[in-house]
Amino acid sequence: MANKVYVVGVGMTKFEKPGRRKNEDGSDWDYPNMARESGTKALADAGISYDRVQQAYVGYVYGESTSGQRAVYELGMTGIPVINVNNNCSTGSTALYLAAQAIRGGLADCTLALGFEKMQPGSLGAMYDDREQPMAKHMMALAEISEVLFPPAPWMFGAAGREHMKKYGSTAEHFAKIGYKNHRHSVNNPYSQFQDEYSLEDILASRMIYDPLTKLQCSPTSDGSGAVILASEAFVDEHGLASQAVEIVGQAMTTDFASTFDGTAKGIIGYDMNAQAARQVYEQSGLGPQDFQVIELHDCFSANELLLYEALGLCGEGEAPALIDGNQTTYGGKWVVNPSGGLISKGHPLGATGLAQCSELTWQLRGQADKRQVDNVSAALQHNIGLGGAAVVTAYRRAER
Repeated sequence: MANKVYVVGVGMTKFEKPGRRKNEDGSDWDYPNMARESGTKALADAGISYDRVQQAYVGYVYGESTSGQRAVYELGMTGIPVINVNNNCSTGSTALYLAAQAIRGGLADCTLALGFEKMQPGSLGAMYDDREQPMAKHMMALAEISEVLFPPAPWMFGAAGREHMKKYGSTAEHFAKIGYKNHRHSVNNPYSQFQDEYSLEDILASRMIYDPLTKLQCSPTSDGSGAVILASEAFVDEHGLASQAVEIVGQAMTTDFASTFDGTAKGIIGYDMNAQAARQVYEQSGLGPQDFQVIELHDCFSANELLLYEALGLCGEGEAPALIDGNQTTYGGKWVVNPSGGLISKGHPLGATGLAQCSELTWQLRGQADKRQVDNVSAALQHNIGLGGAAVVTAYRRAER
């Protein structure tokens, strides 16, 4: 029987526009600085020292080999295994998944999942042009059913949005309402890259990136880091952490199915990966979509959030617009989705995103989310995806101890 896994410490930096933040001495805020800040916060939250950590899983997309070691050496040099993790935009939650597996399988009692990204301004692009691109098959498949536009990310998710509009009658305003919601949520998040509220008209009138997606419906590039301390039940008891522990009651990772290339844009951007990962988590946890009060999901673009409402089972296929029009994904609705502001407003430093999502949900379950706090939270759901591809879904509950 698998061991139970608990989140006992979380920490993150504020997410920043690339290159904006400087250290006190004027030097660049580099990834070791980020990791020291988030990791120190997570350890302090757990009330333990780094020498209690038995394994570390460190996620980043852009960086040299063994940057994970350099990052956690800011916390200590204790000879533990340090595993570098890269899984595109799901890197942070992949590190979390692996750190949890070590405890679930009895290989460790305390693990660290840490993620960071030091990014370049502007849209994401390939780093190597002398070899096959991992997304080439996806892009070629999409090019057969949609006009090609660069940069690829807004094209891919925007095409899926257009497909939904054509098939189900969703409108540009439905997508804009998601951007409006997430920017409004971020006003109360001190860790968010953006903390400005916009009107729906502002969202619609911002620069068009790929119709119907305007700039204020797209996640920015960001610098930042997040960290999570995981522990076994025995470790929780030994260190008296039951009052703050949050249990991972379901967790699944999926990669592409053959149906990814079924001739639809939503398939290419991971719809079936998302749906299957969610289904596995619901089976593991005994919970359904209706049992969660708060959700952090991967709104890299507003179109993806809309599609995720359907993939995660919050509503049936084609029913997301009604969910949006009914204000069912914000305070006062059935769920509060992305109370942090989501990727659109909080920011998206790729390796840190999944761990920032975990941090937000841990605070929500503990009742520590300040002005963002959702009422009566007993269960929380996390979704993080990277194209190419991998989707990670995790369910959390307050520890019943």
